[in-house]
Amino acid sequence: MEYLALAAAMALFVAVILVRETVQAQNRKKRFIQSLYDNFGMPPGRKYTLENSAHIPGYYKRHREDGQLDDITWNDLNMEDIFRRINDTHSATGEEYLYYLLRSAGHDREWLEHFEEMTVWFSEHADERVQLQFLMSELGYTGKYSLYDYIENLDYLGERSNVRHHLANGLYIPLLLLMPFEITMALLGMAVLSVYQIVSYFKDKRETEPYITSFAYVIRLLGTGDRIVKMELPACEEELSDIKSCIQSLRGVRSGSFWVFNAGSGKTGGNPLEVIMDYVRMIFHVDLIVFNKMLRQLRRHVTEIDLLISRAGLLEAAVSVAAFRASLKNGWCAPEFTDSELQLVIEEGYHPLLEKPVKNSIRAERGVLLTGSNASGKSTFLKMAAVNAILAQTLHTCTADVYRAPLAAVYSSMALRDDISGGESYYIVEIKALKRILDAVAKGEKVLCFVDEVLRGTNTVERIAASAQILKSLAGGNVLCFAATHDIELAELLREEFDNYHFEEEIRDGDIFFAYRLLTGRSNTRNAIRLLEMMGYAKDVTECAMESAQRFLDSGVWQT
Repeated sequence: MEYLALAAAMALFVAVILVRETVQAQNRKKRFIQSLYDNFGMPPGRKYTLENSAHIPGYYKRHREDGQLDDITWNDLNMEDIFRRINDTHSATGEEYLYYLLRSAGHDREWLEHFEEMTVWFSEHADERVQLQFLMSELGYTGKYSLYDYIENLDYLGERSNVRHHLANGLYIPLLLLMPFEITMALLGMAVLSVYQIVSYFKDKRETEPYITSFAYVIRLLGTGDRIVKMELPACEEELSDIKSCIQSLRGVRSGSFWVFNAGSGKTGGNPLEVIMDYVRMIFHVDLIVFNKMLRQLRRHVTEIDLLISRAGLLEAAVSVAAFRASLKNGWCAPEFTDSELQLVIEEGYHPLLEKPVKNSIRAERGVLLTGSNASGKSTFLKMAAVNAILAQTLHTCTADVYRAPLAAVYSSMALRDDISGGESYYIVEIKALKRILDAVAKGEKVLCFVDEVLRGTNTVERIAASAQILKSLAGGNVLCFAATHDIELAELLREEFDNYHFEEEIRDGDIFFAYRLLTGRSNTRNAIRLLEMMGYAKDVTECAMESAQRFLDSGVWQT
């Protein structure tokens, strides 16, 4: 009777633990789902580390194509920070595809209109949006590496046959048949065979272990796809159809996957069933046999896996862009694409990383030359226009009241640095960056380019002479160039090709104030020397500098 009471007490204890864990899991799920509703339209708060962000370019690296942003433009415009500002995904699939989208400005108008349709639909249907986000969160991440890192390396495993495993398992049959006649010999033979199987098991297991994470992700992706295709998403019918087709092609991959993904490799938590199952794996190599079957299936269906990732990632990327739009308290617009000659119209545009931006507008039908002092707003304006051109052609979203332009490739030459590792000076890096823009123009494609301080890496005379000719090459036809410079001489040299705009500052009460407003015409202020005076430089330095500058402006000759 006492044993029955003890057993009942233990059963009750286990039941209480299971109920408590189930209730806690349900509560966590409810809180997370509620947070998806509550946080929609809030800037993402994710923390990025090398460990959780190294995989992000994985999909993009596998899908390089014409029209994508090159590394110079991506780095010049701090697009990594803009990606993080937009990224509200909850899976490696969505995150990697969003990154790919932000680098892919070569989509046609029809694709962008379809993406707009999906984004608007998710903006207006909160329940379906949250349901998709929850499904993608359960799909989760692949760890430090992208799934594509594993897919690219499948060939390193070689052709893995199950013949050896089946032959070894087949030897147990004659040993079992021998037991009624020679039990000692049979048991000894089974012991030797089992030891061989266990030793060889761990050798093979070490080779396959790195791929288990990626295989498990594919299985989760198939499960997520099963649930997505059951959703009612009228704006995403093409994507749902492709996902369904991929799942049907990959149905053989999931067969027997339990043996692979629940293997403890001898490291169990004390659960008797887990211990037994691990010994079954080690002695009969069941998980290795299933793994090799999955490997063959994955190799045959890499295209379907890629399409499944693309379609699921696109859906979550559209949700992320919908959330980004809702978070833009300073306003946004969908772009208008024209078929006219290259021109750019931006009304009340601002940079998406600024919380309290000063908005500016421009209508550019030919080159734009910006002048003004340091910190007056030239570089920020260039980045605002360039980033909006990219967002328009990738996510169909602009941080402006109006954006109107034809589809065009976007290039920049702005935040360049010496290439120490390559042994190249700043000037060499700079002329290579400009040459790639000239090469793109020579190919006949429409180009929007943004250049900050042309040829700053060389002396004044050669800089002005060469800059004038380079900028003339970037004027008219199929290219629209925005350039910022401190060289006022360029405004006169390029008056036939470029319209002049400027930013200016105001000095009052011993302090400097920037309005960050775009003004027409070239800059006429000379406050650089005044700033030296305000910062406490000696009067003989500032007064002599001011006199020297004035004599040069009057005579065109520098005097000692």
